[in-house]
Amino acid sequence: MIFRIKSTLLAASSVLILLSGVPTNASSAPIERQPIRIMLDGFPLPFSAPPFILHGTTMVPFRAIAEALNIQVEWSDKTQSLTATKSMDGTVAEVILHKNDRKAVVNDQQKLLNAAPIAKGGSIFVPLSFFSAQFGAAVNWDGGTQTVSIISPIEPVYTEAFYAISSFKEADLVPKFDSVSFGWTRIDAAGSLTLKGKDFFWPEAAGSVTPESIVQQSVDAGGKPNLMAVAMDGSGELTKLLQDEALQTSVIEQLVSLASDTHFTGITLDFEGLGLSGDLPAIQQSYTDFVQRLAQSAHSAHLNLTLALHPLNSSYKGYDYKKLAAYADEIIIMAYEYSYEKGPEPLDRVNEAIQLARKAVPKTKLVLGISMGSETAESVSGKIGLAKRYGLKGVAFWRLGLLGDDTMTAIGKTVALHQ
Repeated sequence: MIFRIKSTLLAASSVLILLSGVPTNASSAPIERQPIRIMLDGFPLPFSAPPFILHGTTMVPFRAIAEALNIQVEWSDKTQSLTATKSMDGTVAEVILHKNDRKAVVNDQQKLLNAAPIAKGGSIFVPLSFFSAQFGAAVNWDGGTQTVSIISPIEPVYTEAFYAISSFKEADLVPKFDSVSFGWTRIDAAGSLTLKGKDFFWPEAAGSVTPESIVQQSVDAGGKPNLMAVAMDGSGELTKLLQDEALQTSVIEQLVSLASDTHFTGITLDFEGLGLSGDLPAIQQSYTDFVQRLAQSAHSAHLNLTLALHPLNSSYKGYDYKKLAAYADEIIIMAYEYSYEKGPEPLDRVNEAIQLARKAVPKTKLVLGISMGSETAESVSGKIGLAKRYGLKGVAFWRLGLLGDDTMTAIGKTVALHQ
């Protein structure tokens, strides 16, 4: 695999060679250089202090790299050293670096750095290529643009997928994901739960393959299948439900009973379209109250509750992430409303959506939603990279039926899927 340390060290060595020369013009006056940029999985990595080149080696603020690669760090004032550890492939990789000392210890073996870690501007700077290589990252250098590109290693990230009516052709992929949300029920125009409809309904059996057997596939593979209830507020059906306590009681009872009786392990609520206009605090509270009631009933039945929500930087403001996080076990950020399927979603908007969500919800409850209606096999790794960078619980793909072999291969180069 290209992320293995040996192959990455070769890439790192190439970087050091490329970084060694300082070009000059004919009069020997130094050419003005652009600032060095660090790109992690295709998106800029911010630094508290700018990287610089020392003796042909790119030096970066240590903590920025460590946090972005989710590496555990301990600094010792007594020994003026830092210890970085990360679990990889079931083993723990450990690197010990000392300030102003070129000798490093990597998994109990001594290594010689091209440049010693140094203190500058209140930060410890370390050699980028050496440090990242020890933790399985691939490093490349583009001298023309003064850009270092880092590709994070394959990691065991929690993965989910959505299963809709058009997903049957990729039903064999169900066991590869930790969880699958099956969109087989919805809220109708009267605000009631139904198993019938055009886009979301309980499917008919296809010979020996039944809805129940597909759910069991997930269970047998150690996955957690969720029954997903879908609703849009285009005709006011959600508003009708959220304003009628009797309707809510009926929907909650039916949903929890159906999920329990058909061996689902949880419920996913995909209620879209709230808060485009109107009394936003009242709308938010009505949805939160419904989620609170549903959570109480679901948890009593030993079912987890997942919420699929519009991102906080979307046009729909009917969702109070902070209050909802108190009741939901998981929140999927549907960060795919920016291109409207005209092309890959802009990474800066997705990044903003994650940042806003993290201010309101513990990252261990956040899952980044990725729509394959917008993304390609080439662009999907950038979104997964953001979820990994911020240490989110995982990623969720809309939907089975849209993935395809190329995309599954791309995903497998970034996260460890079930075999």
